[in-house]
Amino acid sequence: MKDINSNVDGNFNTACFSEENFGKLMDIMYEQKAEAGSHLFWEGETADKLYFIKRGRIQITKTNDDGKSFILYMYGKNDLFGQLDPFHQSIHSFNGEVMEDSVIGVIQQKDLEVLLWQHGDLAVEFMKWMGLMHRMTQTKFRDLMMFGKPGALCSTLIRLTNSYGKPNGSGIVITKKLSNSELADMIGATRESVNRMLSDLKKLDILTMENGLMVIQDIEHLRSICQCENCPKNICRI
Repeated sequence: MKDINSNVDGNFNTACFSEENFGKLMDIMYEQKAEAGSHLFWEGETADKLYFIKRGRIQITKTNDDGKSFILYMYGKNDLFGQLDPFHQSIHSFNGEVMEDSVIGVIQQKDLEVLLWQHGDLAVEFMKWMGLMHRMTQTKFRDLMMFGKPGALCSTLIRLTNSYGKPNGSGIVITKKLSNSELADMIGATRESVNRMLSDLKKLDILTMENGLMVIQDIEHLRSICQCENCPKNICRI
């Protein structure tokens, strides 16, 4: 049985499901359209749904007490995400911002619970998917907390190569354009500090720019800075 395992952006977070079982999830989805600039959900709202991106892009953010927004995840086509609590009604810990016009498949918790009760093999695959999502979160917080801003930036660049990278001569070009402000929001730093860190990487010929895109010339050096554990690409992604 073929796995649902990738898309044009190199995302892999549905690889835990067989084609047959993912089809069961598709059958209980209802379609929702979301315009760029709107919110799929807000922090503090009831969390009782999963979301599957059929088209578009969603950004998961967290706002601190000072009003600064941190980018935690960037989801694209064929990504499945959401926050569910099997034991009691929970609320969203983050915001879901719609970055471009999107078409979303929505799975309600009550429908999912019936489906998992009926199909034990799907329940096992769903547990694997939940474990994958938790591990992704753990590795991101590890990078942010243990290796400082340079380590967090290097880790983010590695994740970008796994999510959007393509071979480019001796390097890897990151095909997605990101501003230094967006990179800063991903690691909880200021734009000025990201400017300085990127400048240092350029001086060491670890990173170059080509047509406005970042090209990683020495990914092993980045891995040494953030003490990369060589996690699978379905975990080490943006």
